[in-house]
Amino acid sequence: MSKPRSLVLPPGTRAHRIETVRGAFAVLDAAPRGDRHGTVLMLPGYTGSKEDFLALLGPLGAAGYRVVAVDGRGQNESYGPRGRAAYRRRALALDAVAQAMALRDGPVHLLGHSFGGLVARSAAVLAPGSFRSLTLLSSGPGRVARPQRLRIRALRAGNALLAKDSVWRATRWLDSRGEEPDAAADSPELAGFLRRRWMLTRISQLSGAGRLLLRDPDGAAELAALPLPVHLAYGSDEMVWPPAELAAVAAGTGAHHTVVAGAGHSPNVSHPEELAERLAAFWARVDAAPRPQEAASEVSTAS
Repeated sequence: MSKPRSLVLPPGTRAHRIETVRGAFAVLDAAPRGDRHGTVLMLPGYTGSKEDFLALLGPLGAAGYRVVAVDGRGQNESYGPRGRAAYRRRALALDAVAQAMALRDGPVHLLGHSFGGLVARSAAVLAPGSFRSLTLLSSGPGRVARPQRLRIRALRAGNALLAKDSVWRATRWLDSRGEEPDAAADSPELAGFLRRRWMLTRISQLSGAGRLLLRDPDGAAELAALPLPVHLAYGSDEMVWPPAELAAVAAGTGAHHTVVAGAGHSPNVSHPEELAERLAAFWARVDAAPRPQEAASEVSTAS
């Protein structure tokens, strides 16, 4: 579970909802400072939310980027319907395309963290003309590594059998003895936010996203075929997808490749300044390059 270290909104950031042809979505919208260089749409990971990108908003704003971090359908403060069909990969990808259109800033840079990377990749495949570039942050080409599959199966089974609050308490207990030994040290404000986020996120979304993380087919060929620049960024201590696998995907697809030394699955939280610098440098190179003819999207985002 990715979690912010602070919930304070950086200067120039406002929380609101964007209206799209596929409904309203809660966002954190950070204005650029100084010369404006572009707009970035950020999609959060499994059990996450827009707040996971809070530490990036300040440094990216200082670099001249408007950053819009979004709660996907059924995540945290964004409404989500019930039922499996609403959380299939295509439906979520169409949401991202609609969000990009609603920002009214032309093709935007798209970034997906972890599970959000699977959605971002699908959105770029569906409507490449909507995006200036694609960044997969701590996100692989397909399903997660085996230890993570075991955790996701346990979480989905718990949600199917137990009260949601009971699953939350069990998850926090496991985190305090496993990958997140500092969980018990969370401030009351942060602990309250994490529980509130969990309770707001629909079980259908947790189930559907978990299913994709367990079964998503290898998408390396899709990445290689995309007519837009691709960036793979992750920490040297990444554990959800094997770093060697991510490095091989970057080499095989020709994607730009960033490894943040000492970072785990959430460099956006642990190493925001370094990550922001590397992201801004990639986007600057993309924006400086001649643009190919931008094909109009033929995808109906209302479907």
